[in-house]
Amino acid sequence: MKSSPFPPSLEAFRWALPFLILSTTSAANCLPFREAGKHIGETRCITGKIVRVEQGTKGVHYLDFCEDYHGCPFVGVIFASDLKHIGDVRQLEGKAVEIHGDVKEYDGRAEIIVSESWQLGGPAAARIPPLPKSYDVERRGSFSAGIFSHPKSYTSSRKRRPAKLPIQVPEDPPD
Repeated sequence: MKSSPFPPSLEAFRWALPFLILSTTSAANCLPFREAGKHIGETRCITGKIVRVEQGTKGVHYLDFCEDYHGCPFVGVIFASDLKHIGDVRQLEGKAVEIHGDVKEYDGRAEIIVSESWQLGGPAAARIPPLPKSYDVERRGSFSAGIFSHPKSYTSSRKRRPAKLPIQVPEDPPD
């Protein structure tokens, strides 16, 4: 059994650690999104108003803080597989949020990859509803979250089987 880094008196409260981290990094400690590039490699809280939630290829969602996303110094990134943990991020458009996490550089600008709901803070993020069951993350037309089915096969139900060898051929009866 693995030993816990928490003393026995605090072991019951280890689930609250992400929430305690968020409460100690209030909006006063958050940096404006324009300063995120100066803090690459650090764990920070970045704040700003989301101008647009853009869905890219394969269901990746981008939280854009500028009208011109090419010139914007910061972006929040949410992969399709993480949306079920976070919720319907499309509701954040036009709202001020805080994004907590490791500031990384990608394609010449700063980003934070959001993989869990506790990384989003602020009044708007607290009310993110779950994804609708019919929401197609990759826009392929037949996907429904939580339901998986194999493609239907249109072949006959009888499978071809190889002949058993040696084959015994009956002899013709004598005349």
